[in-house]
Amino acid sequence: MLAPVGAVAGPLPRRSPIGALIKSMISGRTRDAVSLAAYDCLVGAFGTPGRVLAAGRDEVLRCIGAVTHAEDKAGYVVDSLGRIAAERRSFDLSFLGVPPVGEALAWLERLPGVGRKVAAATLNGSTLDRPVLIVDSHVLRVLQRLGFVHRHAEARAASEAVTAAMPEWQGRDFLDFHIATKKLGQTLCRFDAPACERCPLRADCRAHC
Repeated sequence: MLAPVGAVAGPLPRRSPIGALIKSMISGRTRDAVSLAAYDCLVGAFGTPGRVLAAGRDEVLRCIGAVTHAEDKAGYVVDSLGRIAAERRSFDLSFLGVPPVGEALAWLERLPGVGRKVAAATLNGSTLDRPVLIVDSHVLRVLQRLGFVHRHAEARAASEAVTAAMPEWQGRDFLDFHIATKKLGQTLCRFDAPACERCPLRADCRAHC
């Protein structure tokens, strides 16, 4: 599937697991440029997760105010950092590289505001490089229209289905697939007015016009 879509060229910079967690928590339903600017503001203003936690919800909100549901996300970030600090006595999440992927996902999903997409992004999109697919709304839409998952399937089910179907893939393979499929969903397989006639996967799509 990656070949006609266009694979990602060159190595991608990876954040630490805690950085990937925070970035993903503030990214939901928000344009990439906006969430990246918000994350950069947090890094520039506070520097470390400990200082973000110490700053508190209102100061975090000052940095991420442009993202969707900013007030909720500011609370989730602070509450999650507080829970991590209380349980682990640090913000080092490298231990999540040790247990089976399912256990690591479950640990993350106990945190406030963390669902499967954020948990998968923390494991796959960070230096942990773990083999699990990140499924956002764009990736989910493409998978549904291709018929790989049911048209009413949720992101969790789609992530589990693709991850299970590709046991030989490494972390980078899943990240490349996520990025390429997300690009397809943003540019051609859009929610409204999909450009089916230009889609390289049209021959394999069950939903094309």
